[in-house]
Amino acid sequence: MFGCAGCGAVLTAAVSEVALPVHWTDAHWETLHPPLLEAGCYAVDPEPYGPPWRQEDEVGASEAAERGWFAPFGALSYGPTGTVLLAPGDLRGTRLILERAAGYCMGIDGRDGPNLACVGCDLPVATRMDDCGCWQVVLLDPEAVVRLPAPPELPVMDWTELLATDALWHRLSAFRDIPAGAALAQVVVAAGGEPVEAAPGPVAELLGRTLGALMPAGEGAKRLDLAGPGFGERAADLVLVPVHPQTGEVWQPRGGAVPVPTDAALWSELAFPPHRTRLPAVGGLPAGAERDDPLPPHPAYPIGPSHAAFRHTLARMPAVREPWLRAIYDRGW
Repeated sequence: MFGCAGCGAVLTAAVSEVALPVHWTDAHWETLHPPLLEAGCYAVDPEPYGPPWRQEDEVGASEAAERGWFAPFGALSYGPTGTVLLAPGDLRGTRLILERAAGYCMGIDGRDGPNLACVGCDLPVATRMDDCGCWQVVLLDPEAVVRLPAPPELPVMDWTELLATDALWHRLSAFRDIPAGAALAQVVVAAGGEPVEAAPGPVAELLGRTLGALMPAGEGAKRLDLAGPGFGERAADLVLVPVHPQTGEVWQPRGGAVPVPTDAALWSELAFPPHRTRLPAVGGLPAGAERDDPLPPHPAYPIGPSHAAFRHTLARMPAVREPWLRAIYDRGW
């Protein structure tokens, strides 16, 4: 629970901390997004966020590396760390600062800094974002809020509970390319510059073509497959494994495969694909009847990994300074 640092007023009743969603790092331009987080939850961004910003040529490679950036990736934030992220519906006791409510076309994008003020003392405490190309989220300014005594957080579920309650699922929908791009970067680093062969099925459908374009061809390719709770382990050199959505811990295989951390929602879609209804090839509904069942969840077009999320993830990994990997970072696909 968090309150205003100026007057102590309660700003949110969200009490359950979760891992920062990996899809926070990217978005789809000119597309309305759902809330980033579920109601009642909050996440903390350990990276600097917001102004002031400094360009790459002002910072230099050494200083950028000290701040966790190991390849060029636009301007760097020198704002505060520890920004608290909430679902917009979990905020209370604030008003919109109208002169800071600018956006692109469908909402507010936070370009002018904190745009929500405490109704008790008028201190700017948060930034709401809901424009196209933005996840719907409220960002609490860590320098303007304080932690308040709160009820106990929800207990951390083990993997069995997560699978049984469908807690691994999230409304990724067309946005699954973002965690896929982050997972792809982890695979490329784990492969160490050697060829990679994706196991036939969902893994090959999602990453196979891009891995073929990025990695060298040849014999002795490292096999990439899935492993995880309720799924087991297969013979592979690299395995996509889920990241716990509450704690951020990576599921560890017991065999000798190298674990590749993957967003839990994306992993669950790969390991346990949604049921796809089989429609009859002949026949139809009676005259005058209207269908009320949803269509099978077939995507309108193949979804591949996000290039932006791939580069963002690589830029935060020291291995990108190796010549072979920096060449991939610069070239892309």
